[in-house]
Amino acid sequence: MGLTDKPKVMADLSGKPLIGHVIDAVIPLQPQSILPVIGFKNEIVEEYLAEKFPDIKAVYQTEQLGTGHAVMQTSERISMLDGYALILTGDTPLIATATLSELLSNAFSMNPIPDAITVSTFLDEPKGYGRILRSSNGDFTGIVEEKDATDAERKIQEINTGMFLVKIKPLFEALQNISNENIQGEYYLTDIIGYLHSHGFVVSAIPALNSNEFLGINTLEELQAAERLFATIHKGI
Repeated sequence: MGLTDKPKVMADLSGKPLIGHVIDAVIPLQPQSILPVIGFKNEIVEEYLAEKFPDIKAVYQTEQLGTGHAVMQTSERISMLDGYALILTGDTPLIATATLSELLSNAFSMNPIPDAITVSTFLDEPKGYGRILRSSNGDFTGIVEEKDATDAERKIQEINTGMFLVKIKPLFEALQNISNENIQGEYYLTDIIGYLHSHGFVVSAIPALNSNEFLGINTLEELQAAERLFATIHKGI
């Protein structure tokens, strides 16, 4: 995005950092704890959290070794707990509390209740996103990142939004068993799905009704698009 003085999650959208929009969407769900994982220029994020969300204490990722590695940093805080972890990215500022609440409601009404759920959506141009893998009968089996995908897999239009709801104990079991043997040399959070599916856990991918809410911000053009969508969503409110 061309930002050199602050991390991406502190980019401004309608007068508030991206991460602030995400936290505001989560707070009404009344989770047991909210754990922002911060790395690059973490002091800037920490200062913002201390001012706006003083009860929220961040977790540090001193080396940026991938999304799976980021979640691993929360182990000391939550791995011993029961229940589920809702995992969101800090650059999806359009996500709505109602959407998160609906995901939780849908997840816990399924039979059996999945051990891990990701939210997917369909894009005509899925470039840059991880692709949802399904078996010949439609069962969700995993996620492949674009850089590691085959030509055939890159043609898949169902993509991963980066949002996960995972039972805590299976989550950390999977994180301890994924590797960084991939093109980027990173620990992908998305790899937990393949591990859990292959070890008999129940996994599910629920298509999102509104893909705009899961727009990730990686470029100035995407930030401008998000500004326009935000203005439309909140017009007249």
